[in-house]
Amino acid sequence: MFADERMDRIVDIIVNSFFPMLKAGVAFTVPLTLVSFLLGLLLALFTALARISGIKLLDAVARFYVWVIRGTPLLVQLFILFYGLPSIGITISPLPAAIIGFTISVGAYNSEIIRAAILSISKGQWEAAYSIGMSYPQALKRIILPQATRVSVPPLANSFISLVKDTSLAATITVTEMFRVAQQITATTYEPLVLYCLAGFIYLIFSTVLSNAQGKMEKRFDRYVTG
Repeated sequence: MFADERMDRIVDIIVNSFFPMLKAGVAFTVPLTLVSFLLGLLLALFTALARISGIKLLDAVARFYVWVIRGTPLLVQLFILFYGLPSIGITISPLPAAIIGFTISVGAYNSEIIRAAILSISKGQWEAAYSIGMSYPQALKRIILPQATRVSVPPLANSFISLVKDTSLAATITVTEMFRVAQQITATTYEPLVLYCLAGFIYLIFSTVLSNAQGKMEKRFDRYVTG
C-alpha cells in the first residue's frame, strides 16, 4: 500500500514538474545558449584572427586570454563575475553575468577550433587569392573563411551542444533556467533523485534534437562541397 502511494506521488511530481521545467528550458536555457554562443563565436573569430595576425601584441593578448579561460573552471569564472566583482563595486545581474561568463568561455575554446580550421587551409589558397589582386581581408572573407567554416562546423556544433548542458551552471548564480527550476521544485517536494533525473532527461532531449540537426547540417555542407 505504501509503495503504491509513493509511486502515485512520484508520478504526480513528474507530471506536474515536466512542463514547468521544459518551459524554463525553452524560455531561459535555449535563449541563454543561443545568445552566449553567438557572442562567443564573434569573440572566438577575433581571437583566432589575432592569433594568426603576426602582430606580437595581439597574439600575446589572445594567447593570455585563452590560457586563463581554458585553465580555470567555468564555475569559478561565473562566481567571480557574480559573487566576486561586487566586492570591488561592480554588480552584475544574474542573467547578464551568465551571458558574459558563457560568452568568454565559448570564445576561448572556439577560438582554437576556428584558428585550427583557418590554418588547415593550404597556403596555395592564399597565394591564389593574392595573385588575382585580393587584399588580406578580401582573401580571408571570400576564400579562406568559407572553406574554414566547413571544417569547423562539426567541432563548433559539438561545442554548442556542450554549452546547452553547461548552462545548468547558471543555476548557481540564481538564473532561473531549467536546472534552477528543478532545484526549486526539489525544495518543496523533497524528491531530488526524481527531479534531477527528469532534468537530465530534458537535457537529453535537447541534446538529441541538436545532434540530429548537426548531422543534417554536415550533410548539407558535404553536398555543397561535392556538388
